[in-house]
Amino acid sequence: MSIQVQKSFESEKGKGKDSLTGKLFLVATPIGNLEDITYRAVRTLQEADIIAAEDTRQTRKLLSHFEISPKRLLSYHEHNKAASGPELIRLIIEGNDLALVSDAGLPAISDPGQDLVKLAVTEGIPVIPIPGANAALSALIVSGLPTDRFQFAGFLPRDKKIREQLLLSLRDFEGTVLLYESPHRIIKTLQHILDTCGDRNIAMARELTKRYEEVTRGLISECLSWLGEHPPLGEYCIAVEGAKPGEVQERGGLWWQPLTIDEHVNHYEQEEGLSRKEAMKKTAADRGVAKRDIYNALL
Repeated sequence: MSIQVQKSFESEKGKGKDSLTGKLFLVATPIGNLEDITYRAVRTLQEADIIAAEDTRQTRKLLSHFEISPKRLLSYHEHNKAASGPELIRLIIEGNDLALVSDAGLPAISDPGQDLVKLAVTEGIPVIPIPGANAALSALIVSGLPTDRFQFAGFLPRDKKIREQLLLSLRDFEGTVLLYESPHRIIKTLQHILDTCGDRNIAMARELTKRYEEVTRGLISECLSWLGEHPPLGEYCIAVEGAKPGEVQERGGLWWQPLTIDEHVNHYEQEEGLSRKEAMKKTAADRGVAKRDIYNALL
């Protein structure tokens, strides 16, 4: 493996042996309030030879607000990245500075920009971050949960089996877990987290930096009740409390290993007073298998 060292601002256009190659700027855009944008981001968008945007219509509104007239505005998103990515790289190699933006926040976070960055790095193109607002970190710092250790998981997979596997892998993480979710899926997602990880403290943040910004904190069960009375609106960032050290050690010791599945389920019914259904769900989580496997074994 060869080492690649990037000196982001060592050479400028017209100077040095790399003067003909442009740079890729990853420009953070507002996540709600237009004042989220930085002076540096505005200047970078003004000076860029090309701006690549996830949604050009949305980006034109932003550029118009800040009176920026783009020299060239191109589309780059999940559905055209295979064709557009190499073409954008070619334009940078030809000497154009390219500013990549997403609809909101930092490009390359839960965003096809990560693929463009990989292409740029492979070609030795300088990739320069222009920092700014980020929804996940904004939710973390207002959550009231620990911020010294956290893990970002983005949107959970739609496939049920893959989603369960991911939640099981996150269950024993002792730091705060950060997730994104849409309003029509958040109730189902919280129920999956409750089934897999237990009733933990969470914070649900929506409309961040906008006029109707709202943060709801409480146990998962309490937040589910709240959502039952207050229908979800807007995109959500969810911060989930991490596992407690004793909880991880107990699972790590596989205390249930000598038990049959029936004995395992009975333990939760008798010792913790759970319903048969909840006991089976918790048994499935312990064993790292799907709930239907436990149901079938007890038939």
